[in-house]
Amino acid sequence: MRAVACLMVLVHHLVLRMNFYKIPPDLDTTFIIARFGNHGVSVFFVLSGFLLARPFWLGLDRAQPLPSLKIYAMRRAARILPGFWFALTVGFLISFTIYGFPLDTELAGRYIAGFFLMSQWHWRTFFPVQGDGPLWSIPFETTCYVLLPIGFLLLFHPKLRSRSAFVSRLLWIGIIAIALVGHWLVVTYLPTDNVGRGWQYGFQGGAKEWMPRYNPIGFFAIFAIGALAAGIQTILPARRSVIYDIIGALAIIMGAWQLPQSIGGAAEGYAWLGIPYQFPLLPIAVAIALCTLPQSLLLARLLDNPVSRYVATVSFGVYIWQDIVLTLMPQLFPSSFGAGSDDVLGGWIISSLIATTIIFAIGTLSYVLLERPVIQWARTRESKVMQPATA
Repeated sequence: MRAVACLMVLVHHLVLRMNFYKIPPDLDTTFIIARFGNHGVSVFFVLSGFLLARPFWLGLDRAQPLPSLKIYAMRRAARILPGFWFALTVGFLISFTIYGFPLDTELAGRYIAGFFLMSQWHWRTFFPVQGDGPLWSIPFETTCYVLLPIGFLLLFHPKLRSRSAFVSRLLWIGIIAIALVGHWLVVTYLPTDNVGRGWQYGFQGGAKEWMPRYNPIGFFAIFAIGALAAGIQTILPARRSVIYDIIGALAIIMGAWQLPQSIGGAAEGYAWLGIPYQFPLLPIAVAIALCTLPQSLLLARLLDNPVSRYVATVSFGVYIWQDIVLTLMPQLFPSSFGAGSDDVLGGWIISSLIATTIIFAIGTLSYVLLERPVIQWARTRESKVMQPATA
């Protein structure tokens, strides 16, 4: 799932570099559907909710204490912050050195807001730097990291945790409902004005176009569906069965079918309550797949292969560095992606292959030299965090 989400977002950003007016007619639909690879962001959020919620559900069902929030925070910080801060700083530097944006309080303020993971709350700071657009989602996801244990604190309350596993899952559906109400309140009562609104005004104009439908509370609803999927998966019978293959395959088809449903509408795939990326059907499809694929017979072996494992491993680095590479290429090589060429499609294909190679090379280096060492260091600190203080 992580590999699929990573490749969807990468294809989305590659397709954006194609001149849609020069696409061959027989490939028009293919490029249009590929344009909706941005829906992979929703897959990332569901997957994160699924993985991070599993220890909480297991502890809840086994009548164990709430998992250590110190270790939870340490692991999240070690996994996200080093790579994010590095890419954020590089994006900030090239914003005024290469792209020529003025180094003023506006640009610096956006960087600072992003550095402290607070850029998600206002359209002025939504995109923390000019040089790396996809970084907007990282502060959104860290908000979900905070809200997830808050939800479980309620379920671990002595008056609630004595309930059955079924009731605890119903209570989590109530938390999703609360998030949806919160999203509706934000959209209804915190609209943006029309001054400087739209992508023709750059990143901040685009952010003004996206908000308030893009807000951390609405994205937590996507994230929380993944958390609910973890709660269901942990109580399913452990044995493998072909039934899970069938349900998993249908879920994959259901999820893939959501992309063409966005054709004719906004590129963001706004759906129920204005939440983007075909909410709730796409997140539900991903959630069902996450519940069933681990216990499938054929699909588990087919999908969990060395290539998908590699892509998943370096996916974070690929995600945070791809826009830097794709935006720098036309700056350094103006003919990139078929610009000014008679063979636009051929030029786009060649540039896309080169860009993909560079992006995965940087993503691999990011994981090997930065992300993995910090993760390993943090794991060595966990035992010290758990040791009781002595007088």
